[in-house]
Amino acid sequence: MSERVPHRGLSLTVLVVNQLLAGVGVASGIAVAALLVEELTGVVALAGLAQSASVLGAAIVAIPLARLAVRSGRHVALATGYALAMTGALLVIAAAASGWVPLVFLGLAAFGAGSAAGLQARFAATEVAAAGFEARSMSIVLWATTIGSVAGPLLSATGNAVGIALGLPPLVGPFLFSGVAFALSTLLVATLLRLPKPGTMATDAASSAPDAGTQADELAPDRVVDAGGAAPAAEPIGAWAAFRIAVREPRSLFAILAIVCSHTVMVGVMVMTPVHMTAHGLSLSLVGVVISIHIIGMYGASPLVGWLADRIGPPRVIVIGVGILTAAALIGILAPADDMLLVPLALGLLGLGWSCGLIGGSTLLTTSVEPSIRVPLQGATDAAMNLAAAASAALSGVVLGAAGFAGVNVVALLVLVPLIVAGLRARRAGLSEAGRRAPVS
Repeated sequence: MSERVPHRGLSLTVLVVNQLLAGVGVASGIAVAALLVEELTGVVALAGLAQSASVLGAAIVAIPLARLAVRSGRHVALATGYALAMTGALLVIAAAASGWVPLVFLGLAAFGAGSAAGLQARFAATEVAAAGFEARSMSIVLWATTIGSVAGPLLSATGNAVGIALGLPPLVGPFLFSGVAFALSTLLVATLLRLPKPGTMATDAASSAPDAGTQADELAPDRVVDAGGAAPAAEPIGAWAAFRIAVREPRSLFAILAIVCSHTVMVGVMVMTPVHMTAHGLSLSLVGVVISIHIIGMYGASPLVGWLADRIGPPRVIVIGVGILTAAALIGILAPADDMLLVPLALGLLGLGWSCGLIGGSTLLTTSVEPSIRVPLQGATDAAMNLAAAASAALSGVVLGAAGFAGVNVVALLVLVPLIVAGLRARRAGLSEAGRRAPVS
């Protein structure tokens, strides 16, 4: 679509700035959400539900936002997601001020729409990218999250002071900053970002998919896969219908599992690391250092990961990610809890492996299916990813209690098995396709 080319730079800039704001919005509130729930309820066990409510909220809205993107355009879907997050922040403030605890969880669920919209933004980046630069554009947008994720918690103390000065209860003020950040995100996307509707976009992107297949070597056929084996339907395809079509195709199934399994492993190990460390007498400041290293691993290296995905192909980057996640889990199994060399190394590698899985999988997903199912499939994949993460966060506590931190990492290795099997299957399918295309001598 040649009319998009002059606007690519502006659109990518808008997405980067918007991701920075949204990162501040998410991190400011989430940094104190568990503490706020504990303060309001007096029950420590309920504090863990704060994160679960937000993750489930992100999973619930992922598919409706994808449908809205198909119907009205990606910018409308993003603006809606950020507006919902802003509403969630306001609901949390109102709930805390009134003492009505159920409203806090409803607000946190709506707040999760900010994360869902932030994930959609990575796909929007591929829609404004020049052919062959999809992964790099995605990685730049993800990299902007680093700044927001670091700045958000740093603003929590200031936000708390502002909230108390305004007469709000303690720990509520950071949600004021979140609400403002999401309001700015909504206005920025709604007024400056313009993308064609997914149903009419990216004939050029489809034509660039063979290059991605070539880069992927024998793992991925040199083509855009018509997963259903039929022409695109006249009516929009639903998210779960698109998901069912994609899982029948080895290449797109590999992409889906790269996203879901990488995220599941990362969340399951990451959420239990602070519990594991504090249980062995380490201070919260040391826990903060380890988590900061983890976040740097997740987002700091994303431009390098995106460059690699464009140069050597997304499937190979996914394979690299599996290797890094495996190394992180093995270190987690063997390292003592108070080893401040190996534990940060494991968490840094965990974040880097997640980055490879998410960027490689998302890029492969974008180039491996027909445009008619692309956006619904993206929504379904993000919903599956967040649902798996919520289950992982809940079950990892049980595993930690029963088998310790080593057990948590053993389960993480098991989660990678379906991804490895799917990769081998996609490789065989690629070799078979190459064999059918080889000239007969």
